Amino acid sequence: MADMNEKTLFITDMPDPDVIRVDDTYYMISTTMFFMPGAPVLCSKDLRHWKLLSYVFTTIEDHENYRLENGKHAYGKGQWATSLAYRKGRFYACFVCHDMGKTFIYSTDDPAKTGWDRVVIDEAFHDMSFLFWEDRAFLVYDNGDIKIVELEPDLSGVKKDGLRKLLFKAPEEGMRLRCEGCRALVKDNRIYLLFIEWPKGGIRREVCYRSASLDGPYERRVIFEETCGRAGCGVAQGTLVEDVRGNWYAMLFQDRGASGRIPYLFSVDWEDGWPVIHREPIIPEAGEKQQKETGLFAHSFLDEAGKLHKAWQWNHNPLEGCYTLDAASGALRLTTGHLATGLLDARNTMTCRTAEPGCSFAVKLDFGGLKRGDYAGICAFQGKYGQIGVKITRNGPVLLLKQKQGESYGVGKIVPDAESRFDRWTKTLNNENTIYLRIDYAFGPDKDLAYFCYSFDGESWEKLGDPLQMRFTLDMFTGYRTGIFCYATEETGGFADYSMVLK
Repeated sequence: MADMNEKTLFITDMPDPDVIRVDDTYYMISTTMFFMPGAPVLCSKDLRHWKLLSYVFTTIEDHENYRLENGKHAYGKGQWATSLAYRKGRFYACFVCHDMGKTFIYSTDDPAKTGWDRVVIDEAFHDMSFLFWEDRAFLVYDNGDIKIVELEPDLSGVKKDGLRKLLFKAPEEGMRLRCEGCRALVKDNRIYLLFIEWPKGGIRREVCYRSASLDGPYERRVIFEETCGRAGCGVAQGTLVEDVRGNWYAMLFQDRGASGRIPYLFSVDWEDGWPVIHREPIIPEAGEKQQKETGLFAHSFLDEAGKLHKAWQWNHNPLEGCYTLDAASGALRLTTGHLATGLLDARNTMTCRTAEPGCSFAVKLDFGGLKRGDYAGICAFQGKYGQIGVKITRNGPVLLLKQKQGESYGVGKIVPDAESRFDRWTKTLNNENTIYLRIDYAFGPDKDLAYFCYSFDGESWEKLGDPLQMRFTLDMFTGYRTGIFCYATEETGGFADYSMVLK
């Protein structure tokens, strides 16, 4: 078993979980927003040990928001809070994209497939959940004023002249966040609607509304209000699921600083028709072995078929034709295909997850193919980011560490960062064409630090600059990831080669 201080399922960013069971297999889906492919689907036989199975989509839209063009972006937006369902032999996933003002329903008969079929609804149903009641299909959605809309029987869109109404109004007085993040289920001829809410002066908590009819009345109860040992950080938002033996469980998440929003698993009892979530989370086996088995963490660029490993996701839509994989060596080549002002509008930044309590990521970088103005390396990727790599200046290559001093931007366009908003450290490079780069992450309530290191032989390492004080910021709304970047600022066509360095 894991250390008793480690009370989470796996300590990586896995927000907005929805979990269903089909026969003896559980399926979980989560939010990855602007990372492509997106909406990861995981499977498990015991709710404790999970494996990355697929992604619902490869890209959401071929749109300037997702191409990082004209200053547009989907940071902090994109795919949100997907609801997962299984109905009449088919899997369904529904999510909203507020940046597009649309809701998407994807479906497949093979959940191991990436790139499901889809329909598009030209309305934004915020934080919705599928609800199947009396052989009709609905979405329950919104924040505070909870609404319902009826779908076509085949879930192909909103039903013309179908039910659409306000279900109820959540309490307003004393609330910092009224209920949202719906997860709906039916048990014993009752509708149960689960939400997160946040009272002023309190912590986020899980609330449940129940009714024997769509028309109500709806009874309300707070069913979980715990920090699980992390002061001020309530564990909430998620769903309930039943196993094959009739036991019930809750999958919720907690905001844990720079590492992101982390899932928790709890056992559940039912008393007087209400779910009662046990205070102590279920602790699975953990460590590097389990992390590797999940497929969520990067141990290679390539999978067994010689394709890009599923652990990797692009920052926004990738620029096709500007990356290649060498099946023999396992190396990655990134080629510049457009001009960027900096990391945030650079396409083809490839990202992988980090994990508590700490982790490291290292590459060997061959920068001999870069052109003047190119910058290539690795980064700790969030709104307050740090990047270490080789920059080609008019005087030749230099090792450059840049750290963002604060959040990157507000709502709207990406604004090029002035150099005054960065802390910078440099080291002159002489006749080298290769260098080793590494980021060491340390997560915790009193640290959340990233250290940047370099080496010329892959054995003797030195730190460059100060550690980055990582911070979870709402401009991106994600936990920190490691990114591999290569972008041009003067002319395109340069390239860099990366080889992963494993322990």
